Amino acid sequence: MKLFEKLDSFRPAYRKVKRWCQPLEDAAHILGAPSGTSSETTQVRMNWLKFELRAKFIRKEDQPMVENFERYTTGFWTGLFACYNTAYLPRTNNDQERCFRRTKTRHRRMTGLRSWNRYLWRNGEFVIWVEDALMQENVQHRLQQVPYETYFQERRQWESRLLEGTKRLRFRREPQQYLAQLEQRVCSLVGQA
Repeated sequence: MKLFEKLDSFRPAYRKVKRWCQPLEDAAHILGAPSGTSSETTQVRMNWLKFELRAKFIRKEDQPMVENFERYTTGFWTGLFACYNTAYLPRTNNDQERCFRRTKTRHRRMTGLRSWNRYLWRNGEFVIWVEDALMQENVQHRLQQVPYETYFQERRQWESRLLEGTKRLRFRREPQQYLAQLEQRVCSLVGQA
């Protein structure tokens, strides 16, 4: 019974938050426009919502919400409407985030390690490519169509890219040892060993 007695103290805060939800619902409705809507139309509607927000929410207590909405939409404005003009560009990156999470969870289960930074240092973007490729149809047939020379050349470029990260990691871990090995290698090339 004491819990219900405290509800009255939350009513003003609830009314304020309820008022603040409407512009967010309007923004979700505008950004969730059906396919075929142009980016220009969506941009005009969002500008109109921002203008309406500034005109309607003029109380001092509303200013944090208005400023936050302005700052948030301004920060994402340039990329916010790209998906409306390009059919293959998804509106959200949720699928990509799910793929990353699934890969990270798989790594955690295999190794027992919480962080996968070293795993990424060692294997690079190949980790995500393999995960994605395994979920696609006919991946084995498509891979058989790639000539070995093309694969080998791509693999060498990829390993070269990974080597740069490995060098940075070795230098951060043991800078003196790394520099000594580098100096020894240069001296052996010059003939001063």
